[in-house]
Amino acid sequence: MDSIIVKGGTPLSGQIPIAGAKNACLALMPATLLSDEPLTLTNAPRLSDIKTMTTLLQSLGAEVTSMQGGRVLALSSHDLTNLTADYDIVRKMRASNLVLGPLLARAGRAVVSLPGGCAIGARPMDLHISGLEAMGAAIELKDGYLHAEAKGGLKGAVIEQRFASVGATENIVMAATLAKGTTVLKNAAREPEIVDLVRCLRAMGAEIAGEGTATIEIQGVDRLGGATHRVVADRIELGTYMIAPAIAGGEVELIGGSMDLLPAFCEKLQEGGISITQTNEGVKVARANGRIHAVDVKTEVFPGFPTDLQAQMMALMCTADGTSVLEETIFENRFMHAPELMRMGAEIEVHGGHATVTGVERLKGAPVMATDLRASVSLILAGLAAEGETVVNRVYHLDRGYERVEEKLGACGAKIERVKAE
Repeated sequence: MDSIIVKGGTPLSGQIPIAGAKNACLALMPATLLSDEPLTLTNAPRLSDIKTMTTLLQSLGAEVTSMQGGRVLALSSHDLTNLTADYDIVRKMRASNLVLGPLLARAGRAVVSLPGGCAIGARPMDLHISGLEAMGAAIELKDGYLHAEAKGGLKGAVIEQRFASVGATENIVMAATLAKGTTVLKNAAREPEIVDLVRCLRAMGAEIAGEGTATIEIQGVDRLGGATHRVVADRIELGTYMIAPAIAGGEVELIGGSMDLLPAFCEKLQEGGISITQTNEGVKVARANGRIHAVDVKTEVFPGFPTDLQAQMMALMCTADGTSVLEETIFENRFMHAPELMRMGAEIEVHGGHATVTGVERLKGAPVMATDLRASVSLILAGLAAEGETVVNRVYHLDRGYERVEEKLGACGAKIERVKAE
């Protein structure tokens, strides 16, 4: 397996382009299943998760063509030849469950394996299932597969989620576009990826209102058409690279980024003493000489602090002046990066969903192991600030969510390289 080697102590300077959002693209791609006309996605990220979703859609009979070096995806589902999402594909990625709603809506039935992905908690499917059942679907779990059927088609319903789940919101909204009547989804997720999906569905002919708020209303239509849609910028990649100059020092401009994508995150960085400004081209982040201030963080659904930036923020707090408390409220078991950071000299105590971090003046380079996608990049960020050499092993997780990290950071002066496995 590949490793990333980082030699710390070098301030960063330059520009980093922000790719299209992985989590947005993984919801947009299954939208092709709702129509027999072409869907074209531009500004697509070049990631292994996108390849996994491509394989899954192709297994269902969809045509997916990658163009312009992977930046453009041309999708067509004019002929669905299979309605079973197989375990061997679905187990690789949580977002595979997003084919369930579209298949039910268009074909009236679907068989979808329970999904896999990073080992950061159970992340159950119950909200997806209860929402679709409210729309008239009959769903049964057999041998690790969800067997779903909607005889006579899905019907509009009033659905209130007990938790603002992003995945369930996406599945329900897509399914509702072709349901008979009106669906009202309450306590809907408000993330930018939801807004982006709705904009694409609307371009395909869907009638949807309320995206970006807690209540989304969908009026079902008889059919959807084709569209061309640009994938929104990846706010998690943006936040990750905003932390890079904050932890290493220097100034970096994130091209294509917007502070509006990360309101709570930007507020916390500024509270810690980091300079953040919106420019004509993106977001400029700078740290003056000296340590930043410790700040407390609580992960929440959007517009709160993103759980997908908690690991990166912990790395930053390891070098801050003072003690910070990070509270994880979204996923259990998401502090697996803490022991690896402690190998680098960090002072961290974990108690359930809380982590107390007492900042040290300097981390020390060490061999560490990536446990999941966001943990892997947090260790790279820590390496930027560490004394000596840090070797991050098992970085296959990294390629699921970040394009060419070593090239993007290296272009700003970081001493970082990827070592291919022998």
